[in-house]
Amino acid sequence: MSKSKRLLELMLTVNRKRKFTVKELAYEFGVSTRTILRDLQELSELGVPLYSEVGPHGGYQVLKERILPPIAFSEEEAVAIFFAIHALRHYSSLPFSAEASSALKKFTQFMSQDIRDRIEQMKNRVDFITPTRQASSPYLSVLLDAAIQQRVLCIDYESKEKRADRLIQPIGIYTRNGLWYCRAYCFQNDDIRVFRCDRIHSAVPSDTKPRDLWHMHLGNSPSHPIEEQEQLALLAELTKTGVQACEAEPGLAAQLHIRKDGTGWLEGSIAKRDLLFFAKFFIGAGKDATVKHPPELLDCMKSYLLELSSHYSFS
Repeated sequence: MSKSKRLLELMLTVNRKRKFTVKELAYEFGVSTRTILRDLQELSELGVPLYSEVGPHGGYQVLKERILPPIAFSEEEAVAIFFAIHALRHYSSLPFSAEASSALKKFTQFMSQDIRDRIEQMKNRVDFITPTRQASSPYLSVLLDAAIQQRVLCIDYESKEKRADRLIQPIGIYTRNGLWYCRAYCFQNDDIRVFRCDRIHSAVPSDTKPRDLWHMHLGNSPSHPIEEQEQLALLAELTKTGVQACEAEPGLAAQLHIRKDGTGWLEGSIAKRDLLFFAKFFIGAGKDATVKHPPELLDCMKSYLLELSSHYSFS
């Protein structure tokens, strides 16, 4: 076996094993321990994160940030991945900003000149626009890791009303209109809440025992309390433009019904505690959405419109 082929297979092997001894590798590859030691040194210089442990039960181990094996991409696949990472530049905060920048640099470094030229031409002809926000969300990685590991965090959170410590168990993070949000179980309120990540001033691990929420993720976790809240039946008629507005609203998309002509209607339920949110949404939709019921939502819309009228002193 040639040295280059052995190094490639050795890289795949250590990534798979994570922990190993020099003797094990020497036996597996049919070479001397001295040869394996030299090969491991070369892998380390190439960027494979290895460290050794001394003692009778020691050996080598691959750090958490292990190197993935070489992957062959077609030109179109490489361009697609490049622009997927390139699109993230609009966000002031990312849970993996340094890694995204590093990956983009590696892609550029190993691309042929003709593909680089093609990408340069495409940069000014395709984009994924996201509103630029000045708000920073420095704890995205902490929140994401807690969601994956199902750990409880103590956060210093500033809501519209007050700033206080909260115990949360993150379910996941997501971005919308340039802002980051964390859906989490809130121990103080005993329900599922959504937190603006830029309003989190600190996030540290807590010794609080986590709840069993492994089955929950962003696709199936409720946006209302775990304990059943009072629900109101919703029905609203929509124009084509109204349908498009509801498609962009996660809380309504699941209740959306579309006709062949592009118009549609909303039919489902909303939590009573969310009346003001939906009142503002339907007011913003103007004549493109006509709420039929519940009457509580119509009353809330009327009250809010009166407040706006009073605020601007309309005669």
